[in-house]
Amino acid sequence: MAKKSFQELINAPGMPVLVDFYADWCGPCKTMAPIIEQVAKTQAGKLKIIKINVDHNQAVSQQYGIQGIPTLILFHQGRILWRQSGVVPAHQLNQIIGQQVAKVA
Repeated sequence: MAKKSFQELINAPGMPVLVDFYADWCGPCKTMAPIIEQVAKTQAGKLKIIKINVDHNQAVSQQYGIQGIPTLILFHQGRILWRQSGVVPAHQLNQIIGQQVAKVA
C-alpha cells in the first residue's frame, strides 16, 4: 500500500488529526514526545496523530509556517481547528482536543 500524502491524511473524513511538528535535536520536542504518546492512548479511536520531522519535511513545514517547534496543529477534514507552539501538558492538550472536536461534531 502506498503511503498517503500529508494532504490526504489531514483532509480525510472522520476523526480529527493532531500533527506534531518536531525535530530530533529539539529539547522541548523530546519533552513533548511522551505527552503525545499519553494523549494518543487517551484519545485512541477518536483522534489520529501524525508526527512530522521538520528537517525531513521542509515543504510541509513551510506550507504551514512552522517557525518554532514543537508546533501542534489540530485538523478536521483539512481545516485547522487549533494551533500552538511549545510544550503543552497532557491534561491541557486532552481538554483542548475535546473542546475543539465538540465544536465540529
